[in-house]
Amino acid sequence: MEEENPETTRELHETSLYQEIRPTQWPIIYSPEYNIGFLGLEKLHPFDAGKWGKVYGFLKDAGMIRDDTTVRATEATERDLLVVHTKGYLNNLKWSINVAQITEVPPVALLPNFIVQRKVLRPFRYHTGGTILAGKLAQERGWAINIGGGFHHCSADRGGGFCAYADITLSIHFMFDRLQGISKVLIIDLDAHQGNGHERDFMDDKRVYIMDVYNRGIYPHDGYAKRAINKKVELQHFTDDKVYLALVDRHTTEALDEFQPDAVVYNAGTDILEGDPLGNLSITAQGIIERDRLVFSHVRSRNIPIMMVTSGGYQRSTARIIADSVLNLKKQGLIPCEEAENAPKPRIAIPRSQSEGFLARFKRTCQSQPETNQNAASPEGGSSLTDT
Repeated sequence: MEEENPETTRELHETSLYQEIRPTQWPIIYSPEYNIGFLGLEKLHPFDAGKWGKVYGFLKDAGMIRDDTTVRATEATERDLLVVHTKGYLNNLKWSINVAQITEVPPVALLPNFIVQRKVLRPFRYHTGGTILAGKLAQERGWAINIGGGFHHCSADRGGGFCAYADITLSIHFMFDRLQGISKVLIIDLDAHQGNGHERDFMDDKRVYIMDVYNRGIYPHDGYAKRAINKKVELQHFTDDKVYLALVDRHTTEALDEFQPDAVVYNAGTDILEGDPLGNLSITAQGIIERDRLVFSHVRSRNIPIMMVTSGGYQRSTARIIADSVLNLKKQGLIPCEEAENAPKPRIAIPRSQSEGFLARFKRTCQSQPETNQNAASPEGGSSLTDT
């Protein structure tokens, strides 16, 4: 008798993360809550904590999206997080010193935890909600992009590397639990760093196949987690476009052919960019744009749903590159949404007090005056001018 998989028997909780969207909305997810900013402390980490808002702004400026044609992420609740995270881990986040270690910003340890929850962890929970929703939208639309997320160093019971919640693991478990037809998921992790968080989470889970292409000479050096990688591609320092793109092209094709997944989670880190202080690779901006095109082309040509998260990237120029890559995917016909492209601009209802001209308002005021005087002079109204 086949052993029952406990994952399939887990009782589903009510969640607001799997929201329905209109046909006129791109499956592009964002929230202004993504961006982290508090007294300049975010500047103590090389990560651009406002990157996501810049990407969204660039896409709006290019005319691709509007506020009414994109999807707003909602915050993952504790119950949502407990689908993967242990209660003990979430309790540890109630100590500021632990969050300081995870975010690699030491002064965070000195802040009251209610401030840390509001200014640091709450944005991460919005990112996580966006990544979870992206899985659902990818199945419905064929593709989805969360402008944030990609916290691939966080696992069920520990965080690190500026990753406080395991959004990739959570999104996959939500797909397994709630989406029919999703029983095999391929993770394509092309961030410069090894994705040790989701690797630890899916160590013995045959439903998940992991392809990880990373610089072997940088953080996190997690030898144990490497055992979970099905297709491991370790890069040398300063790997360039030609070598990198050939490796991505070949191994993506092989992974798709070997595993034949029902969905793909694409971790599209831009810390591979030349000059990145942590990635230490030599991929150009055009190389990143071509990388994303290759991945989407291979996956979409097989009619497999794909969701993308933006993950790492530690230079100010990465926001522009991410936006340019999304625009290129649209140009190449890899992320279509005709209804959103042709959606009419919403009509803004103007309150009557603002829409009326001065003469109209004056006329309305005059017309109401006699009625007021009549009420004042009536017997029911009490005293009147004639009483004096």
